[in-house]
Amino acid sequence: MGVRGLQGFVGSTCPHICTVVNFKELAEHHRSKYPGCTPTIVVDAMCCLRYWYTPESWICGGQWREYFSALRDFVKTFTAVGIKLIFFFDGMVEQDKRDEWVKRRLKNNREISRIFHYIKSHKEQPGRNMFFIPSGLAVFTRFALKTLGQETLCSLQEADYEVASYGLQHNCLGILGEDTDYLIYDTCPYFSISELCLESLDTVMLCREKLCESLGLHVADLPLLACLLGNDIIPEGMFESFRYKCLSSYTSVKENFDKKGNIILAVSDHISKVLHLYQGERKLEELLPLGPNKALFYKGMASYLLPGQKSPWFFQKPKGVITLDKQVISMSSDPESREEVPMCSDPESKQEVHMCSDPESRQEVPMCSDPEPRQEVPMCSDPESRQEVPMCTGPESRQEVPMCTGSESRQEVPMCTGPESRQEVPMCTGPEPRQEVPMCTGPESRQEVPMCTGPQSGQEVLIWTDPESRQEILCTGHESKQEVPICTDPISKQEDSMCTHPEINQKLPVATDFEFKLEALMCTNPEIKQEDPTNVGPEIKQQVTMVSDTEILKIARTHHVQAESYLVYNIMSSGEIECSNTLEDELDQALPSQAFIYRPIRQRVYSLLLEDCQGGTPSLKILWLNQEPEMQVRRLDTLLACFNLSSSREELQAVESPFQALCCLLIYLFVQVDTLCLEDLHAFIAQALCLQGKSTSQLVNLQPDYINPRAVQLGSLLVRGLTTLVLVNSACGFPWKMSDFMPWNIFDGKLFHQKYLQSEKGYAVEVLLEQNRSRLTKFHNLKAVVCKACMKENRRITGRAHWGSHHAGRWGRQGSGYHRTGSGYSRSSQGQPWRDQGPGSRQYEHDQWRRY
Repeated sequence: MGVRGLQGFVGSTCPHICTVVNFKELAEHHRSKYPGCTPTIVVDAMCCLRYWYTPESWICGGQWREYFSALRDFVKTFTAVGIKLIFFFDGMVEQDKRDEWVKRRLKNNREISRIFHYIKSHKEQPGRNMFFIPSGLAVFTRFALKTLGQETLCSLQEADYEVASYGLQHNCLGILGEDTDYLIYDTCPYFSISELCLESLDTVMLCREKLCESLGLHVADLPLLACLLGNDIIPEGMFESFRYKCLSSYTSVKENFDKKGNIILAVSDHISKVLHLYQGERKLEELLPLGPNKALFYKGMASYLLPGQKSPWFFQKPKGVITLDKQVISMSSDPESREEVPMCSDPESKQEVHMCSDPESRQEVPMCSDPEPRQEVPMCSDPESRQEVPMCTGPESRQEVPMCTGSESRQEVPMCTGPESRQEVPMCTGPEPRQEVPMCTGPESRQEVPMCTGPQSGQEVLIWTDPESRQEILCTGHESKQEVPICTDPISKQEDSMCTHPEINQKLPVATDFEFKLEALMCTNPEIKQEDPTNVGPEIKQQVTMVSDTEILKIARTHHVQAESYLVYNIMSSGEIECSNTLEDELDQALPSQAFIYRPIRQRVYSLLLEDCQGGTPSLKILWLNQEPEMQVRRLDTLLACFNLSSSREELQAVESPFQALCCLLIYLFVQVDTLCLEDLHAFIAQALCLQGKSTSQLVNLQPDYINPRAVQLGSLLVRGLTTLVLVNSACGFPWKMSDFMPWNIFDGKLFHQKYLQSEKGYAVEVLLEQNRSRLTKFHNLKAVVCKACMKENRRITGRAHWGSHHAGRWGRQGSGYHRTGSGYSRSSQGQPWRDQGPGSRQYEHDQWRRY
């Protein structure tokens, strides 16, 4: 996270950059300097999760009551000294940082493997040095803070940019986090969360001005330094040889400094003594070995420019520009910066055509405007036909690829790059007008294989698997014609993202010199102003989204920004969600991967959000906007349909809050996973009932006899299911109160572990319920609801004593033996692999979703 090596450098090489400060004193000074202005701290919440999670136990699924209490104390401490807190959470993973995100997930997988190895060897929780945050911590922290009355926001891009922007624009007291990127942004002061002493409100302030003084740089040079060292956008290895060249010529090597420290000093010395000599006279690509990475490098540089800021290293507007609706996006965030771009006229269209430069030949290339979307597309010349051909960008190589014309349809057909051979592969035109269907290369035969559509709307159909990236390429039904790649992590076997591409009747803008995104630059012409994140406005018109209804999209966006929903806007805007790591043992063949257990629910949510009123799905406008009393029943019906539990509606409605949501989740889990037994059900229900009568201090003092690896996985499985409930409830218009499935109300990790160990040993139900007779009646009622609903799906829940040997290892994880990977949409006759495979699996005659 942040700039490579900078955190260690600041701590060891330049400790004078760090100054101990007191928030109470800073707040008093701020009030005297700005009368009537409340001292405000912007909190990068994702950086603070480890600091906030103070409970000793983290392995059992989370100590949520203790955690909620810790958050309340944190907020109270700052409120008591008159400091307002604004919390920001990551709402999106930017594509430029996707590779880094994947690397971290793979690293987490290795850490999780070591954790389970330790548990099996020692039957106890590992030390804090192996700490792994409980599943769902970031999601439920948002709702916990909102419950505590705090202003909580979810970002529309990487949160650190929005945190830095907010701090600068609102004259905040500072930023609280743990990310060296905040040393690079030219924004308000940066304070360390890891050094915070809550009792005294002392912490460490990291001063970027002192950092620049130590390195002989200006604040405006820090983005350049960050990119040369490597960050979340620029891979560390991109400038490795350049850094070593700087080190070899650096004459002031400090023997008492480590290697990384000397490299930072050497690169800074090169910037100050060499690059500064040519600043404003020569382009950076003439001074640095950018090569084919020039576009990525400039993206990295521009990502640090906040609204209204510009970099002295961008001495002129790049010749390659992106134009949207005749609005020019520049390299600067300064709204007053207006630089002209040479224009030429197309004699036929009578429209002005921008000139841009080809990065290789350095020749001017005319930009042509598509008459419908009015977006510019660069032109290149066919050396044989001598005709100008529009350029498009290949999906893999990001290189410009010529457009060709289909022989029969007379429509322009873009060329794309095959996933394996890296060769140009033609795009073929689909059966419907304006429908482009990519041709992809099969991993074995290397022949062109057309992308096809599934037999039913919303059903995911596997087309091919790239053996290098391990990405499953799928497409949905014939109604939506949307390609849906499901990115599968090769190690954890978890579905990482769902990326969809809608029918688009306009060409995307292409820049030949710098491939910048509007969102990455955050800098525009004066006509395009920085807007409040809750306001959709013109951005929706410019952004290609999965949903065309701007009213519905605006509602989803507002809920997203206000941290009132979960993943809904991600699906509707970009068609991507992430299934991150959780505590599950990849060597345990008896339990399927958690991501795949909940996959059928996610698929039904995709259908609900992306195929509005198609395939039997209810209208989002009705679900979200209609306030008639009977609509709450319709919303609940939709939620239950997502879990395929419509037949159990009456039984679930008879259950009191907050146990409705828990029963819904338990029914789904026991129907999906045959290796869950009666003892597991007893433990889940008993802990939820006993939790209602326990104080936080009682839960703190609770100690399980030992740690069982299967119980660890079941705890994480349930909590992950609660996050899935948040998604479904958000998508269906909130038929249930969010508080009903907040974990501090229905789950405690250590308490569940205790009940699991007791149930496994055969303890009577009365013992599990701590001899409380009032709980006994509720226990049997909840158990009856779950068992009855499971029987409707031909799932009889039995104890371990009734199991045969075939139960062991029946469900393998992805890539090993049998595993469940079905779509959850189709009927069994049309194929549901994870319900068809393996001994003991059940056949389903219908999907309750079809009732709509």
